[in-house]
Amino acid sequence: MTTLKLVIQQLSQGVSIKSIERTCNVCRNTIRTYVRKIKSLGLTYEQILSLSDSEIYSLMQYREDVNLEENKRYKNLMNYMPYFQSELKRLGVTRMLLWQEYHEREPDGYGYSQFCEHLTKYLDRNDLTMVIQHHYGDCMEVDFAGKRLSYLDFNTGEVIEVPVLVCVLPASGYVYIEALPNAKQEQVYAALSRALRYFGGVPKNILSDNMKQYVEKPSRYEPKFNAVAQEWTLHYKTNLTSTRVAKPKDKPTVENSVYQAYTHIYAPLRNKTFYSLAELNTNIREQLDIFVNHPFQRRSGSRYQQFIEIEKATLQALPFEDFTYKHKVEVKVQKNYHMFLGEDVHYYSVPCKYVGSKVTVVYDTKTVCIYVGLKQITVHKRDYRKNGYSTYVEHMPEKHLRYKEQLGWDADYFLSIMQKVGKNATEVTTKILASHNFPEQSYKACCGLISLSKRYGNERFENASKRALIGPRVTYGIIENILKNNLDKQNTTNLPAKFIPFHSNIRGNQTYQ
Repeated sequence: MTTLKLVIQQLSQGVSIKSIERTCNVCRNTIRTYVRKIKSLGLTYEQILSLSDSEIYSLMQYREDVNLEENKRYKNLMNYMPYFQSELKRLGVTRMLLWQEYHEREPDGYGYSQFCEHLTKYLDRNDLTMVIQHHYGDCMEVDFAGKRLSYLDFNTGEVIEVPVLVCVLPASGYVYIEALPNAKQEQVYAALSRALRYFGGVPKNILSDNMKQYVEKPSRYEPKFNAVAQEWTLHYKTNLTSTRVAKPKDKPTVENSVYQAYTHIYAPLRNKTFYSLAELNTNIREQLDIFVNHPFQRRSGSRYQQFIEIEKATLQALPFEDFTYKHKVEVKVQKNYHMFLGEDVHYYSVPCKYVGSKVTVVYDTKTVCIYVGLKQITVHKRDYRKNGYSTYVEHMPEKHLRYKEQLGWDADYFLSIMQKVGKNATEVTTKILASHNFPEQSYKACCGLISLSKRYGNERFENASKRALIGPRVTYGIIENILKNNLDKQNTTNLPAKFIPFHSNIRGNQTYQ
């Protein structure tokens, strides 16, 4: 405005346009434009100079707008502007392409440079931003970073790219960033729980875009969330909200935090190699601590300081335990009285009477609970071994249980049982186990001994063992005969000696040498 008034003042003094151009550093065509505008107003230079700055601006601007509105080409171009604005959002559409389409329809229209100038002004006027004042403790904004981080699998050498979740409290700008194994529901809800634990409290609302992990049906006014999302909000006593579809400016703080993550997290780590997800997250946390403690540029303090001094006290208390994500599937019990959990490729046993029944399996990262209707029939510790079996002995039918016990037989097993019967019974068992080249070949005989001890009682079995040990060898059949014929009840003191005593009539092999 000062330059304009200086130009008008020199015009009123009769200074030439060429001289004004040199002294005021204003293009001569611009000066001629001022002259034409003032003449069209019917005012003298002195009258213009007597007005206030705002009046001069309003008067000159008003005339400019009138001239533009009177311009037929300009009006015609403005009719196309909403179409151009929407088309520019589509993939591959450029200003040159739009101008070519416009020029085909309007051969007498603007050239490319004027077209771009008017289009830029229109977009600037229709792309205004609003300043939003965030309240402490009111909201946590959530989003995935557009770019992924990666680590090198130490065992396979494969480069594994992983998604990065960004959570921010808008009022203080305090940020939580974590790389996840994948973007499945189980991982997302676990990460959100860790974010709340990191913040040390729960905000009133959780805002994100229409993430498929919890938004079942997007809506501008009433989005529908899935059952797991509702369980999560009930657990933390908060509220999930989502933005309008394709409206990232509805969550501007987290959008800016993603950009900050690229600068303060991604860039410092760009030349480092990580060999596990845990190592990657450790380095992310180190850079994150540096970032949140970095002073603001245009105000005092830092994100961490703002959070600790003001926002943390406004957050709701955390529940005693973190939310546990639970899967729910329905499966049929197979003939081997196990149900198959497809996610882990693992089998879990159920009581054999439920073979062929449909069961409901509810599982999380630690436990697998199996239900028939509303009745819980068993609980297993979750096992991630592929093609493995988790089996409880009590779920097995009687025949399978006996076979299972047989598979677990060893010498110590039989000796431990006979030690409870007596000294002689233990010695008999030891001799029978040693009577074969492989102890496994004598296991059935030992099972027979156990059966005899149960049938005739420990006392009789111990006496029968004592009698059998007098002979040169011991077998299951000898013990059985002794018990069957009640020989264990006879006195063993008058029985012949275990070995033939030495006397002079005995000849050895040396006699025939």
